Amino acid sequence: MSTIDQNRFDRAIARFDEENSHDPNTETVDGKPQPREVVYAKRLTSWVHKLAPNAPEALQLAARCQHICRWKIPRSSYPMDRPGYLKWRAELKNFHAAKTGAILREIGYDEEMVHKVQDLNLKKNFPKDPDCRVLEDALCLVFLEHQLADLTERFDELKLINAVQKSWIKMSPQGREEALKIPMNERALQLVAKALAGLQPKT
Repeated sequence: MSTIDQNRFDRAIARFDEENSHDPNTETVDGKPQPREVVYAKRLTSWVHKLAPNAPEALQLAARCQHICRWKIPRSSYPMDRPGYLKWRAELKNFHAAKTGAILREIGYDEEMVHKVQDLNLKKNFPKDPDCRVLEDALCLVFLEHQLADLTERFDELKLINAVQKSWIKMSPQGREEALKIPMNERALQLVAKALAGLQPKT
């Protein structure tokens, strides 16, 4: 494993955070409103470090920029149907990868590293690439830990059960093990239990 240029790495992380600090949407953490995408990036980074304490540089970088400047392409700018949703998701991934590449080149990373991080942004080699599997696990775990409970107040049960099942199917055994340890309120726990029961093979 190549040695990380810590100064360059720290500058890249700082640039990602600086870009995300402009998010007009906020989330309250420890009693203070913070830019939502900064909060999200730090949570994703935390899960990656927990799942892979020796995560390679590309994976650490990808975790910090996976949703960089996400607010700039709002869901409402696409038709509110399934094709519109899929087009939005595809455009977002390409946007994140392009912005990531520009920042990494600005910091002084070579094209090999730029492409490694962009491939993770785009989930190009999922599920074969172990780093991409870790990143996908982390994305699902952030959803379960920090977003599901809030969504139970806004969306119908069947839609959320479907979302949990899709996350569970994508997760590795390690990711699922960590998911079962996440503290949840009673409503979210009931929803997860129903989702997992629906995945059990019928006898």
